[in-house]
Amino acid sequence: MRTLSTPSPALICPPNLPGFQNGRGSSTSSSSITGETVAMVHSPPPTRLTHPLIRLASRPQKEQASIDRLPDHCMVQILSFLPTNQLCRCARVCRRWYNLAWDPRLWRTIRLTGETINVDRALKVLTRRLCQDTPNVCLMLETVTVSGCRRLTDRGLYTIAQCCPELRRLEVSGCYNISNEAVFDVVSLCPNLEHLDVSGCSKVTCISLTREASIKLSPLHGKQISIRYLDMTDCFVLEDEGLHTIAAHCTQLTHLYLRRCVRLTDEGLRYLVIYCSSIKELSVSDCRFISDFGLREIAKLESRLRYLSIAHCGRVTDVGIRYIAKYCSKLRYLNARGCEGITDHGVEYLAKNCTKLKSLDIGKCPLVSDTGLECLALNCFNLKRLSLKSCESITGQGLQIVAANCFDLQMLNVQDCEVSVEALRFVKRHCKRCVIEHTNPAFF
Repeated sequence: MRTLSTPSPALICPPNLPGFQNGRGSSTSSSSITGETVAMVHSPPPTRLTHPLIRLASRPQKEQASIDRLPDHCMVQILSFLPTNQLCRCARVCRRWYNLAWDPRLWRTIRLTGETINVDRALKVLTRRLCQDTPNVCLMLETVTVSGCRRLTDRGLYTIAQCCPELRRLEVSGCYNISNEAVFDVVSLCPNLEHLDVSGCSKVTCISLTREASIKLSPLHGKQISIRYLDMTDCFVLEDEGLHTIAAHCTQLTHLYLRRCVRLTDEGLRYLVIYCSSIKELSVSDCRFISDFGLREIAKLESRLRYLSIAHCGRVTDVGIRYIAKYCSKLRYLNARGCEGITDHGVEYLAKNCTKLKSLDIGKCPLVSDTGLECLALNCFNLKRLSLKSCESITGQGLQIVAANCFDLQMLNVQDCEVSVEALRFVKRHCKRCVIEHTNPAFF
């Protein structure tokens, strides 16, 4: 029985579940007819059977379940570990669980997964229920994660933008049906948004305010967008002009991931550094047009930069590495896998200037040899992770020098390297916590 005055929990479940084939579960929705997952609205469960023809006294009284003996605060703590769809199912057990499942403390996050779920409808039903005490707004909701829900459209994001002014974190990775307009709505109507993941959303080419918001607000408001974390991995159509707009509006960015944004060039990085001077983590992996000139721009971030990934940027050479090493002395993580232009000279300059380096990936750099490893080992004593996969010039001698100086090494990748079993055993003796990834069948 549905009620308009007191909506029950939004139950998000796929059709034909074993637990919902009898009783109320099989008769409250037509989802099994359409073959899709939808948000179903149910009335609160009754506390006891009250039909006049049923004689309760004639039935043996069941012993109370162990979990029902727990106090409310313990139950709320247990329910806090459940995803949104499971939490909604729990709300159908009994009236007590219904009340507990809608405790405001459990609804700071909505997390939906699944390719078949009707996300737009689910978000509409959930936000409607959460707006019951505060009409039209969900003041408690801070995080929405709908990653991998391919049926999410602009309509669903617009629902979030309209109802969740306190939203701080939004993850819609892999939802390739959303467009710029929906993202603009969220950014404009959710001023506290700090974390935005649109990776795999191939239609998203920019992050900006809506035109209406830009007209209402001062021209400087764009600098006040509070996004700090932005993941645009696999946004293939992102170009330099789009990155320029993003940088101009999101000046507080500290974490930016642009993996496989294949249309970006060094010019886009120039815009980025001009506006976003606080970036700590940056990834431009697999951006094939990024070269040493781009690394020269990145180096202007100076000591603020702690994490940099330039994997498979084939135009990067020792020249670009020298720029990074000279100006980014506090770099902790560098991924330069597949940058075949890097040699021992680049590694040496990096080791002498970035002595606090903790993680280095120079796999598939065939020009790096034991000479570069020796310099690395004698300067970067805090190194914890080192990948040398497919480095053809590396031998066991270089590994022994690393192991003798970097005692805190925790991960070493020497797959497809010509190193002896004796060298691997030497590493294991000196770096006891080190996990060695290798392709030598004689070492175990």
